[in-house]
Amino acid sequence: MTTPPADNFKQWSIPPESSAAQAIDAALARIGQHDSAVHAFLDVWSHDARRRAAEIDARRAHGDDAEPLAGMPIAVKDNICTRNGRTTCASRILENYRSPFDAHVIERLEAAGAVIVGKTNLDEFAMGSSTEHSAFGPTRNPWNPACVPGGSSGGSAAAVAARMVPAALGSDTGGSIRQPAAFCGVTGLKPTYGRVSRYGLVAFGSSLDQIGPLAADARGVAAILRAIAGRDPRDSTSVEEPVPDYVAELDKPLAPKRIGIPREYFGAGLDGEVRAAVEEAVAVFERLGARRVEVSLPHTDDSLPVYYLISSAEASSNLARFDGVHYGHRTAHPADYIDVYSGSREEGFGAEVKRRIMLGTYALSSGYYDAYYLKALKVRTLIRDEFLRAFEACDLLACPTSPFPPFRLGERTEDPLSMYLADAYTFGANLAGVPAISLPCGFTASGLPIGLQLMGPHFSEARLLRAAHAYQRETDWHTRVPPGMA
Repeated sequence: MTTPPADNFKQWSIPPESSAAQAIDAALARIGQHDSAVHAFLDVWSHDARRRAAEIDARRAHGDDAEPLAGMPIAVKDNICTRNGRTTCASRILENYRSPFDAHVIERLEAAGAVIVGKTNLDEFAMGSSTEHSAFGPTRNPWNPACVPGGSSGGSAAAVAARMVPAALGSDTGGSIRQPAAFCGVTGLKPTYGRVSRYGLVAFGSSLDQIGPLAADARGVAAILRAIAGRDPRDSTSVEEPVPDYVAELDKPLAPKRIGIPREYFGAGLDGEVRAAVEEAVAVFERLGARRVEVSLPHTDDSLPVYYLISSAEASSNLARFDGVHYGHRTAHPADYIDVYSGSREEGFGAEVKRRIMLGTYALSSGYYDAYYLKALKVRTLIRDEFLRAFEACDLLACPTSPFPPFRLGERTEDPLSMYLADAYTFGANLAGVPAISLPCGFTASGLPIGLQLMGPHFSEARLLRAAHAYQRETDWHTRVPPGMA
């Protein structure tokens, strides 16, 4: 393993003697060099990225240096709408779809001077934990191409891990930023529900989805979050809450003095190497002055069924719009309207998406709504209340991001329940709506990354980032680059 300079984010800042064009050329060169082996990208915007870089350099030449992310190459998960290029959601049903508008986060990034270099691969409609459920082929883990990068934001995580870009956007409905961040050895944050506008995010589970950043380290995540956070009137769920300067907050004294250890996250099913790495990470916080506090989240085991009932019900409703009529794939020779609808969806959706639509439709159907969906909503309230009580006893929760390290491609595709367990420790934060971050905290004996997850109360992103940054000042896991990709 190669250890580059400690702050991987700073290598992409543009010194006065350099240019945005040089930064973009460097990113495009790395994509050209490494992406054939990784398949992180579905689309690369070389021409448009170079054009925007030239515009930024022209502004800088006239003394305009106000853009905080000027010239930074950014990759975007392909379920976030962009006026440029296609927005496919890695699905055949949207294979040729072009959005007429940019998502709110794209507007914010470009206003801050960032340069979008392309769209990244994902599990179809963000439904998966391995980026194997993409209609355009799987993404591979840069640390071991025989292994998955996690999902559903696997393309974004892999692009950052391979240092093709310094940062990327993902979306997180049940762990889809944090789990691939853990599997790829990068840092990824799921913000508080409502912290970042969902306008322009193709909906999966509307009460759970959040857009968030991935980067090599906490500083990179903080810089991107600072740009995209804030109220957006086009998203009724975004919250009117002041946005701190997350980057400036990083170097303040470590605020969390009580690190909560949820006992349910350290039970049966937790891989031994993952447990040891996370325990050592907690010990680092203790050496920094934090006190370990044991807490309990009794409904943790209910998170998986509650999550899949709610998210699948919402997916069934959200994906009903893909009907072969308005836009997207339409079956070629339908016999009647029913054939238009059923044929287009049969041809356009993959197996995992169909599975979740059927589960969600069943849970919402007459006679089963109260027994399944309504009951899941009630248990969700209990889960949220347990998190709130836990945060009365501690400042942050610390636990593994995933119960096991990256698994091999194809290993779990025939066993959906086994695949779903990859997110067993991440569902809770989405159901409770609280922020959570994953950061690298070690490697297995075979050289695969392990992730530490920190969770905090609502709108405590600055606290999470400060804790992650403090940990990364004491360790070098976040500086390590996959073999051959330095």
